[in-house]
Amino acid sequence: MSKGQFDKALNELTHRRREVLIKFLAGHRDEAIAQSLNICKATVRQHIKVICEEFGLENELPDEHRSKRADLIALFKKYKPELVVDKTLIEITTTQKSIPEQNFVGRERAIAHLNHLESQGAKVILIHAKGGVGKTTLARNYLQQKFDDYLEFPIAKETENITSIESLLEERLRQLNEEPGREFGVSLERLRQKLQEKRIGILIDNLEPALDKNGKFIKLHRRYVELLRVLTDPSLQSLTLITSRDRLHESDVYVPYYLLEGLSIDAWQQYFNSRSIQTNSSALNAIHNAYGGNAKAMEIIAGAIQVDYAGNVEQYWHMNQQDLLVEADLRDLVTSQLNRLEQHHSSAFKILCRIGCYRYQDIATVPIDGLFSLLWDVPESQHRRVVNSLRDRSLVEFQNGEYWLHPVIREEAISRLRASEDWETANRKAAEFWTKSVNQIVTIKEALQAFEAYYHYLAIYDFEAACSVIVYRRKSKWKWHNLDGGECLCNSLRRLGLSQKLILAGTQIVGNVLSGINLAIIYINLAHSYWITDNLSESLKEYNKAATLLLECLHTNTSSKNDLTFNRFYMRSLVGEGICKIDLLEIEESLDIFLKLLEISHQKDSYNFQIEAYYALAFIYSQTSFKEKAQDFANKSYNSSKDDLDELSEWAIGHRYIFLGLTYKNLGDIQTSFQMYNQAIIFADNNHYAQIKTRALTGLAELYRKQQEFKTAFSYHSKAIELLRQIGAKCDLAEAYYQLGLTYQKMAELEKSKENIDKAIRLFREIEAPKQVEKVRRAKDDRVCNDSIKISPFRT
Repeated sequence: MSKGQFDKALNELTHRRREVLIKFLAGHRDEAIAQSLNICKATVRQHIKVICEEFGLENELPDEHRSKRADLIALFKKYKPELVVDKTLIEITTTQKSIPEQNFVGRERAIAHLNHLESQGAKVILIHAKGGVGKTTLARNYLQQKFDDYLEFPIAKETENITSIESLLEERLRQLNEEPGREFGVSLERLRQKLQEKRIGILIDNLEPALDKNGKFIKLHRRYVELLRVLTDPSLQSLTLITSRDRLHESDVYVPYYLLEGLSIDAWQQYFNSRSIQTNSSALNAIHNAYGGNAKAMEIIAGAIQVDYAGNVEQYWHMNQQDLLVEADLRDLVTSQLNRLEQHHSSAFKILCRIGCYRYQDIATVPIDGLFSLLWDVPESQHRRVVNSLRDRSLVEFQNGEYWLHPVIREEAISRLRASEDWETANRKAAEFWTKSVNQIVTIKEALQAFEAYYHYLAIYDFEAACSVIVYRRKSKWKWHNLDGGECLCNSLRRLGLSQKLILAGTQIVGNVLSGINLAIIYINLAHSYWITDNLSESLKEYNKAATLLLECLHTNTSSKNDLTFNRFYMRSLVGEGICKIDLLEIEESLDIFLKLLEISHQKDSYNFQIEAYYALAFIYSQTSFKEKAQDFANKSYNSSKDDLDELSEWAIGHRYIFLGLTYKNLGDIQTSFQMYNQAIIFADNNHYAQIKTRALTGLAELYRKQQEFKTAFSYHSKAIELLRQIGAKCDLAEAYYQLGLTYQKMAELEKSKENIDKAIRLFREIEAPKQVEKVRRAKDDRVCNDSIKISPFRT
């Protein structure tokens, strides 16, 4: 056989035959292979026979007296020697009677728990878990370790194939050299006596096909209750283990249950190492997380990596991470569970598919109300029962009232949901739930939770609804926001450092939302987010779009109420555009913008925007020869009444402190400048405004330099730069390096001054601020500190 023919035959093997082949080549006996794969010994022999035929190794004699197994091993030694265990090891494994099961790894904690339950007097224990976790493997290995003999009562995989307990009991009694009685009750009593005399383990495997949707035995198999009554008798020397995907709810018998979890990453590493698969890879951790430590997944994936990817875990994950059900056996494992759920409990099946629409990414879990919101076609009185049915079947994960799906289950659930008529409704209900679940946004988690609604509308291409999520207003502690109905989500996202999410969402929306105030709000918030992330050119473009659209709205509007709203947003766009110009050191343009803002705010009696115009104009004039104008505007902003200040946004309050600190420093009023910066730090700490704090720190460092208190200046420089590196604000970081360079320059440490000024130049170039670059270059060329060089205000 050529190498090409060999590879073709190997690739065409079914997954089950590959599993059998790998274990056979590793030296396992037929009996061990059968036990580990939960199939009979004859099936293993048949698989090996067919595998030999697939590789052209047909037996020469029809009675199969001459096996081709040795030829199969020789063929793999030639073309894939890494899969063949050394001959000595094969000989050992075929002669030793009690060889440890190689698939049985990582269950020390489970064994300890079962031991504890038995020590507490438990005679029957139900091992409960989803399919493939390893319930049967644990039960068999545990009973083999604890008992010389154990009996199995296997339940068929399908309800219609279940053997009656009467027949099974007769057969098991005969195994114990005991004749069954004519009546079932007599047989049960003889089993009781036998189990009182001798220590015997019992396994009732795969119980769920015998149960109904409520966890009770179905009518045809009610006599299992009588069997369990006998097996729970405290006088017995036996221990019975039951494995089941579903919980048992029979009031006549008490059966403690043990919830079996997936295997740990250490167990997976041990298993993979035993098969000569390298595990020093982050990919293995990712695979383990994706499959929740599922034991069956571990076996299937390890086999696929060995056979198809030459033991390369990274390559396997790179090729298959987008399709977690690529392996047919895994797909069958999941689909069989969902098919059974659909057949026995349609309501539970529907909600399982529907909760697949939740993303479990930024917000990893969903509260139970989020599940209830998807039960729109189920009476409210039944909601908790439906959710409990999923819990009882281990199809949904839960902890502390929070729920989630493992990625593998979710992949199949969402696939079925997309194919159903519930897809759009489920996403709308989920979006409504997330929106209603957050009344006020204080923390990042609350902002992300509210933002989840956006993704659900995006999934069904309802861009207008997605836009409404971004502009949705919630109660705020700021009077300014509440004047407009509350703080919009986009502002919350920016405030909490989530501008990148807002940029991504905004760019997806703007091409699909036609017009109106919501589109203008998106433009403004996109502009502000670009500004925060140091993309000043894009910020100016978005501010200009917002201003143009708002002017159009003002010209076509007929409602005085809407007119007020449009004017507010128009003035807000002017503030943003003016700040961008200041950051770019385009001072003349910024002066024109803020003079325009001042005129409009006077006309519209918008005192809050007047204050914003005052502090910006004060700073601009403080850099010119118009010192009296600067002083006048600074005093107007500084002496504003409390009522006026209460109408300022938190953004404006923070900037007022910073701009006034800069202005009074330029005017030579160092004491008031100190006061403004210190108030800015208090404000920033109380309201989680890191960038306001960094600007105040840099401002204080400059003031201490002017007073030649260099040690204190360096302390503030260090704090500002460290914090700016964490939050990644390039423009502010450039300004901080520039100020540090000036401090070194003042101390005549020119090499360190040059080093920091060069850093500032590089960062200003990155954000395309040529006038800032020129300003810093002049300081570098001066070689001496020139405190008359004006700085731009820092940004929020």
